[in-house]
Amino acid sequence: MSHHITIIGLGAGELEQLPLGIYRLLKNTALLYVRTMEHPVLKELSLEGLSIESFDAVYEKHDQFEDVYEEIAETLLQKALSEDVIYGVPGHPLIAEMTVQLLLSKGSERGIDVVIKGGQSFLDPMFTAIKVDPVEGFQFLDGTSLSVIDLNTRQHIIISQVYDAFIASEVKLTLMERYPDNHQVCLVTGAGMSSEQVKWLPLYELDREMELSNLTSVYVSPLSAPEQQFKEFWKLREIIDRLRAPDGCPWDRAQTHITLKKYLIEEAYELINAIDQDDIDNIIEELGDVLLQVMLHAKIGEDDGFFSIDDVIESISDKMVRRHPHVFGDASAHTPEDVEKTWQEVKKTEKDEKESLFNGLNESLPKLMQAEEIQKRASKVGFDWDDVSPAWEKVLEELQEFKSELDHPERNLVKMADEFGDVLFACVNVARLAGIDPELALHGTNNKFRNRFEFVERCVRESGKGWSDFSLAELDHFWDQAKQQGL
Repeated sequence: MSHHITIIGLGAGELEQLPLGIYRLLKNTALLYVRTMEHPVLKELSLEGLSIESFDAVYEKHDQFEDVYEEIAETLLQKALSEDVIYGVPGHPLIAEMTVQLLLSKGSERGIDVVIKGGQSFLDPMFTAIKVDPVEGFQFLDGTSLSVIDLNTRQHIIISQVYDAFIASEVKLTLMERYPDNHQVCLVTGAGMSSEQVKWLPLYELDREMELSNLTSVYVSPLSAPEQQFKEFWKLREIIDRLRAPDGCPWDRAQTHITLKKYLIEEAYELINAIDQDDIDNIIEELGDVLLQVMLHAKIGEDDGFFSIDDVIESISDKMVRRHPHVFGDASAHTPEDVEKTWQEVKKTEKDEKESLFNGLNESLPKLMQAEEIQKRASKVGFDWDDVSPAWEKVLEELQEFKSELDHPERNLVKMADEFGDVLFACVNVARLAGIDPELALHGTNNKFRNRFEFVERCVRESGKGWSDFSLAELDHFWDQAKQQGL
């Protein structure tokens, strides 16, 4: 025997707002199930003799709204096996009603017909209350599950189910991640009802408003001032587009992938320097400079008709998901070593096994980094020492060979350069096996030398003498003072 669940919308708030057909259906209903009694029209229907059974008690049983909605839907589906069910929800059944979506999905799976009977949504009176035309673009969001990534600050936003101070506080904190603290928002309670309340207030006061109820929604206007939009990715993209426009910046328009290469390297090293100095403000600034380089390259690709920033984001997102099956799939990895093994296994499936290990080696890398990468690739097939000791013996061997060329009566620059390169390559091997990044180690030493030498410069300058007035031993004394000061 087939039974049905009929879902009706109870409208925005008052009995007079109910469509005549819905009102007649309710008058002929023996028992109405409702998600909550917290709706003005139900009090009036009760006075007219309608029997109503609510699920308010279910809210007290669970900590998560998802669990509440699951239980309500499951209960109604069970009842539908033995009776025709009439279920009433606030507003319109297909607007901000998770129980309705669950019933539609599960009812179809179980062969239970779920029929939707309309009801007036609160959106029409809401737009009337805030005097906004939705054609300008708007978002309709749930205050009980609001996330900062949901927010489109270019559009009007209506946030429903802001029915108590706790949810209002959570909504406020989320909004303040993208909006100024004093951004004007509007609290609308009972939209379209004779008791409708509209109150504008600064965002930071949102949770201090105590007249909240299940009929309360929050309206957030778009950000209009350009400086308020600077946190938005779309705004950065808009700025780059403007710089590269025909009437934009001549310098930015003239750049190519080739001309920007040196700037990308410079910005990467400036970021490393900021990290070394643990300067948070500078890290933020330098990360922005690196991001600028990415955006410029992407815009050049777009202008040339080859790719855009969307392709760049899609590519890295696809790679991260594909190479992390232990996070996004069924694989298991419990240690960084497990992750590295999984990463390499996935990479193998992406490449032709007949290729050389060195295919795709980045020739633009700084040569210390390239030497380390060459050694890492050779190590993957077992061409490596097990520990650092034999690698250090190799350094000593290469040093001796270089010294022999250096001490040769007839120095050969080509041979000396060759042997010195072997020394550097062997030193990189020691660093790698010891867990040291040779490029960063040299970067730190360069900074250390510069800081100490600048101290020596200050000492010479403050002495009133010239460099030639000091012996190397005296300059070394200044150097030792710099070391004592931790430079």
